[in-house]
Amino acid sequence: MASTYLFQSLPFSLQTPKRASPNPAAHFTIRAQSPLTQNNAAAKHRRPADENIRDEARRVNAPHDHHLFSAKYVPFNADPSSSESYSLDEIVYRSQSGGLLDVQHDMAALKRFDGEYWRSLFDSRVGKTTWPYGSGVWSKKEWVLPEIHDDDIVSAFEGNSNLFWAERFGKQFLGMNELWVKHCGISHTGSFKDLGMTVLVSQVNRLRKMNRPVVGVGCASTGDTSAALSAYCASAGIPSIVFLPANRISLAQLVQPIANGAFVLSIDTDFDGCMQLIREVTAELPIYLANSLNSLRLEGQKTAAIEILQQFDWQVPDWVIVPGGNLGNIYAFYKGFKMCQELGLVDKIPRLVCAQAANADPLYQYFKSGWKEFKPVRPSTTFASAIQIGDPVSIDRAVHAIKSCNGIVEEATEEELMDAMAQADSTGMFICPHTGVALTALFKLRNSGVIKATDRTVVVSTAHGLKFTQSKIDYHSKDIKDMACRYANPPMQVKADFGSVMDVLKTYLQSKAH
Repeated sequence: MASTYLFQSLPFSLQTPKRASPNPAAHFTIRAQSPLTQNNAAAKHRRPADENIRDEARRVNAPHDHHLFSAKYVPFNADPSSSESYSLDEIVYRSQSGGLLDVQHDMAALKRFDGEYWRSLFDSRVGKTTWPYGSGVWSKKEWVLPEIHDDDIVSAFEGNSNLFWAERFGKQFLGMNELWVKHCGISHTGSFKDLGMTVLVSQVNRLRKMNRPVVGVGCASTGDTSAALSAYCASAGIPSIVFLPANRISLAQLVQPIANGAFVLSIDTDFDGCMQLIREVTAELPIYLANSLNSLRLEGQKTAAIEILQQFDWQVPDWVIVPGGNLGNIYAFYKGFKMCQELGLVDKIPRLVCAQAANADPLYQYFKSGWKEFKPVRPSTTFASAIQIGDPVSIDRAVHAIKSCNGIVEEATEEELMDAMAQADSTGMFICPHTGVALTALFKLRNSGVIKATDRTVVVSTAHGLKFTQSKIDYHSKDIKDMACRYANPPMQVKADFGSVMDVLKTYLQSKAH
């Protein structure tokens, strides 16, 4: 039954091994069909013209064969003797002790299939339009929300974001030949938050169909979470409510939830104040909480780590650097890499670096103290506005991730992160300030010799630079107080006559002739 469900409509044939496998978990071997065979099969079995891809999935996929695999909520990092757990269909955000929850998968069931099985299955789905596998998240459905029905999934085919070689930047500024950028900002709403929100909103869609008391979905946001929430809720016809700190996010971020029809409350406080309010409100009203306190989102975000391994043909990079604010994402990356190791897809995991803005650096201060005592901070304004968080919800998750992979925490001042962003942009990128924070961490670790010139290093870019054009305009106009803006490239003012234009151009070209 397992093999039938997993490989329906997929380009594989299954064979029972003729002799015992040295790996007792490897019950099947997999042979991929040739592209020609796949094309012929597609031509023969093309869906009827009046059937869409969701209809096709409903017809082809065996109903509720989803129960091969399962997942549940458990207290985060609980004692092995703990029996506390909750169905994913329950509306619960914290454990009985008030701690964080984690989504725990039935690893024994997943281990019935070996690493080669999972690698081949995930690779077979990339680039397809088969519902719901066209999504980089749902192409790993068995590891995300295994029991949800395909018909309940809300997806914009997010994920599958490009991992590109930052050739010139790496060579020119860092002396590195293996610097890569995972551009999670190339997604539906322009940030990595889509990866988690497709999972959360899909589960809410399921709960509403089960007549559970969920009137809408709410979040506190510094921008990107609200954009993702409002887009996916709009797609599913679910009301969304957004609490934003007034005058603390970019206009590009503010306009997204407004355009997608969210009910937006602009509140005179910072993110932490908004977070406190939304937690109080969701405790009283039937509004589902969408912040990263909700561990469902991390299940989607962890797929970016699996994608990185896929894109390197299942070779493990040495370092992965992730910007950190509320700190769910660093744990999500760790969880994705760790699952791949535990299930035999890879034999190790990379070292992780969490990069924080110096104006909002509670994890960095905790790390620097030797993990002696965690103290929330009152964050100052930072251009990396999405990580301007002084009391992160996922602090325990982040500490576990960093400790478990011998990771590092670094920070970036405002000038450092803006300079790094400008340097990256000058080599053809167009990154957000948060990626500037991650690149600053890379600069510091390269300069100290921790990251070597030959180390394969991935910097996670969390949002699209187009969301932060005002900060770039201010930098290149040298209009930022107490900042030198060393890499500013303002336009040259020139009179509208041929001689003046020629003089300016000759001077410029001579400066480049070296």
